[in-house]
Amino acid sequence: PLEMSAKKPVPFLRQVIPVRKKVQRDPRFDDLSGEYKPEIFMKTYSFLDTIKKQEKEMVQKQLKKCRNPEQKEKLQWLLNRMTQQEQAQKKQQKLRERELSLKRQQRELAKQGKKPFFLKKSEKRKLELAEKYAELKRSGKLESFLNKKRKRNAIKDKRHLPSQKNL
Repeated sequence: PLEMSAKKPVPFLRQVIPVRKKVQRDPRFDDLSGEYKPEIFMKTYSFLDTIKKQEKEMVQKQLKKCRNPEQKEKLQWLLNRMTQQEQAQKKQQKLRERELSLKRQQRELAKQGKKPFFLKKSEKRKLELAEKYAELKRSGKLESFLNKKRKRNAIKDKRHLPSQKNL
């Protein structure tokens, strides 16, 4: 047992044997967990996509059958969330593929003996925007997208103009 001073009052709950605290570790920053590689992660957990698809179909069926407005609203919210997550995942995948293709091109140029050239963020953004416009043109939604953008810009411009009251 631990020696204690007789001059201090004894605490109500005295620790006879000191308990070692559990050291919690965060797997995100720990070397024991290994290095994160998105390609390997996606391959390993690809079965989750099929499960998510099944769950989405199940929610859609429940939404069709549902009569309760509150329950229907919750299901609609859940369905929207699922579709948004799906779209975000697809967008992330496209971005990853684009970066991988750029890296491959750089490697090819390096093999040929040329000096590697890395794109700036602004250049990447321009390429992304051009790709977005091409996709919208292919799907036939370019005109509506541009109209919305014009309206948004017109509202912003109106906000900055002096109002009629001040004149």
